[in-house]
Amino acid sequence: MACSEKQVMVVGIDDSEHSSYALGWTLDHFFVPCTSNPTFKLVVVHAKPIPTYAVGLAGPGINVGAAEVLPMVEADLKKIAARVVEKAKELCINKSVNDVTVEVVEGDGRNVLCEAVERHHASILVVGSHGYGAIKRAVLGSVSDYCAHHAHCTVMIVKRPKIKH
Repeated sequence: MACSEKQVMVVGIDDSEHSSYALGWTLDHFFVPCTSNPTFKLVVVHAKPIPTYAVGLAGPGINVGAAEVLPMVEADLKKIAARVVEKAKELCINKSVNDVTVEVVEGDGRNVLCEAVERHHASILVVGSHGYGAIKRAVLGSVSDYCAHHAHCTVMIVKRPKIKH
């Protein structure tokens, strides 16, 4: 890799506060201090669930034909993706980080992020932590756990500080 070529940092985002926090934290620590010449090229990736998978998550008991439900689910997923991307772009603009690539890729977050690392030859992948307990993580599967074991780069998991009451 040439010295002038910047390393790539991929940040995975979804519609959670945890992912917004992780993106903000990353911008504050890696991009804001050196906005004129950041060390990394920033790529923000949102994994848009596949509609059939999203409907499957709803579980049985919904007695409506999949053909009727899928277009509505797809429309919702597109709206969510647009909102997630808009929020990420706003966060970057508010912190004067303008050189950012934002992608929406359809699929499971675990695979989408690992593939983005390969595609962009990323040296760091940043993901937020939802802070699920062991049981929820075992049932839902943790994107951060999966990426930590399968992404071919350093994986940084940004945890949101617990709010003290």
